[in-house]
Amino acid sequence: NLNSILGPASISVAIHNKRMSVSSEPFYIRYYSGHQGRHGHEFLEFDFRVLSDGKSASARYANNSNYRNDSLIRKEMCVSSLMVDEIKRIIKTSEIMKEDDSKWPQKNKDGRQELEIRLGSEHISFETAKIGSLVDVTDSQDPEGLRVFYYLVQDLKALVFSLISLHFKIKPI
Repeated sequence: NLNSILGPASISVAIHNKRMSVSSEPFYIRYYSGHQGRHGHEFLEFDFRVLSDGKSASARYANNSNYRNDSLIRKEMCVSSLMVDEIKRIIKTSEIMKEDDSKWPQKNKDGRQELEIRLGSEHISFETAKIGSLVDVTDSQDPEGLRVFYYLVQDLKALVFSLISLHFKIKPI
């Protein structure tokens, strides 16, 4: 039993140090979805980048829609190491780092989606067409891989929209 060998204070420090080392690994994630249409370049983009302190991260959000003359919405905030750890957990649980976008639908006139992730020593970048529904996923050449991408993006967007509405008291879309 580690408690009897090291004592409760030592275990707390060991757990804290292990937790901090997880947070300080290189981490970056960026998602983009957009198209060029009759209302110009319309897009949604967000990213999280761990700051130099290795604990917290900068979270940036941009949404440009010229529909009904809407203007560009840009928001930036700082999130804690706990939020960074949760985003990493979501990514790792999804197993997106094992996927390959070579058989996914190519970008087209309807637009494209991009997802870039740097997690520790791993770096991966995906580009695919916009996905309207799960039918698009099921009908693709790689439905299992695209399903992983689709659900991860849904989870990340829900998280970002929640953070924005809580932090800025606005509706993100």
